[in-house]
Amino acid sequence: MSDTAPTATPLFRSARIALAVFGVLALIAGIAILVWPLKSAFLVTGIIAAFFILAGVTYIGLGIFSKAKGWWARVGHIVLGLLYIVAGAFAFVNPVDAALGLAIFTAVFIGVSWIVDGIVSLTLLHQDGSKVWTILYALLSIIAGVIVLFSPMLAAVALWWVLGISLVVLGIIQIIRAITLGKDEPTIAAETAPDAVFAPSAAPPANG
Repeated sequence: MSDTAPTATPLFRSARIALAVFGVLALIAGIAILVWPLKSAFLVTGIIAAFFILAGVTYIGLGIFSKAKGWWARVGHIVLGLLYIVAGAFAFVNPVDAALGLAIFTAVFIGVSWIVDGIVSLTLLHQDGSKVWTILYALLSIIAGVIVLFSPMLAAVALWWVLGISLVVLGIIQIIRAITLGKDEPTIAAETAPDAVFAPSAAPPANG
């Protein structure tokens, strides 16, 4: 019991710092998305473009220097690396087109995923105990997916705003958690201290 309090303080402090850092970063990212939606979209596109170029260089290096791989595998790595580099360079040269393309691709991917999810739910209907809710979910998923496919740009904008709002809310919650985490630690430590645990509950009666 005596080792609980000394080890709890660094643990709570580390957890509070981690929560605060992630909360502040999420809050800043959410505010940036809401205040500068286009600039933040360009920034995300730039980060993805840099990742593509780095991945391309890595694949080319694997294709050139990996002697253990076969000839076709090495050529495939080099071709894949060149494609990554071309895509990354295109994103840097044309950030507007790249950002729009990425947004539309993401929206279309989400729309197709919702449609497929709804169809799969209907095919598994005989295995589900709550058929009404499954049918309702499947129909809503398919309808939402079709709406997204017919207006992918509007869906991408809406999802971007939802992402910004979500990051702001999550960031505030994380910061509040960082502030309030471990507030009861001194009380818990005092209650679990040896002197508090083994102290007599009442004074001995006086000799009459």
